[in-house]
Amino acid sequence: WKDLWTVRAVFLLGSLVPRGVSGPNTYIRTAFSTCWGGKGVCRKLCGGNEDYHIFCDVRRLCCVNKKLLNVRVRR
Repeated sequence: WKDLWTVRAVFLLGSLVPRGVSGPNTYIRTAFSTCWGGKGVCRKLCGGNEDYHIFCDVRRLCCVNKKLLNVRVRR
C-alpha cells in the first residue's frame, strides 16, 4: 500500500505543474523553433541583422537574416 500512495503522490505533484510552461523543454522548444522553411527563428524580438518576415504565433516573430529577405524572385 505504501508504494501505491507514493505513485499517487508523484502523479498528483506532476499534474500540478503546467505542461509546457516550465522546465528545460520550454527552453529547448523556443531555441529550436524555426520558421520560413528553416531559415528563420521564432523569437520575441529580432536581432540587429535580422528582420521579421511573418508571425510564428501571437507572441513571437519569425526573425530572418536581412540578407535572406533581399532575395528577388525571377519572373
